[in-house]
Amino acid sequence: MTNTRSRIRDCISRNPGIHFNDITRELDIATGQTQYHLRKLTRAGHLDKESIAGRTHYYPPTYSAWEREVIALLRRETTRELVLFLLRNDATPPEELAAQLDLARSTVEWHLSRLTEHDIVRKEPMDADDTRIVVTLPEKEAIYRLLREIEPHLLDRLVDRFSRLTDDLLDE
Repeated sequence: MTNTRSRIRDCISRNPGIHFNDITRELDIATGQTQYHLRKLTRAGHLDKESIAGRTHYYPPTYSAWEREVIALLRRETTRELVLFLLRNDATPPEELAAQLDLARSTVEWHLSRLTEHDIVRKEPMDADDTRIVVTLPEKEAIYRLLREIEPHLLDRLVDRFSRLTDDLLDE
């Protein structure tokens, strides 16, 4: 294996779920070269590639499909805040999540939709006779373990903050 491929594999092992541009930037290699080596590594089974919520992420092959989904979504700052809140609290109505985290309800719903789509959170009735719902986090231990393995990158945080700002401006 070439030195460049080894560097890429090491980078992805240290940063599971990393984006293509972050790999290029962190290793300071050309875009075309990064594409070429990622394609070779993926075809050889040394890496997994997953497109989730409009972004392509790269992983060591040791993660399950569900773990890859969790990691990809937790790299988004707002999603991470929602999940952290649910880790510390029991079942919570979406409107309370929005209020507690000072987020627009539409922002909370967008992130919750992604989380429910990938079986990370569940929306359930508050009780048998109630039409209100609460959000639960069924796999708390697994989520906590994956949270400890990743650290969102600056670009992920900036994109998420821009989305929040846009939501706030539209709500006014």
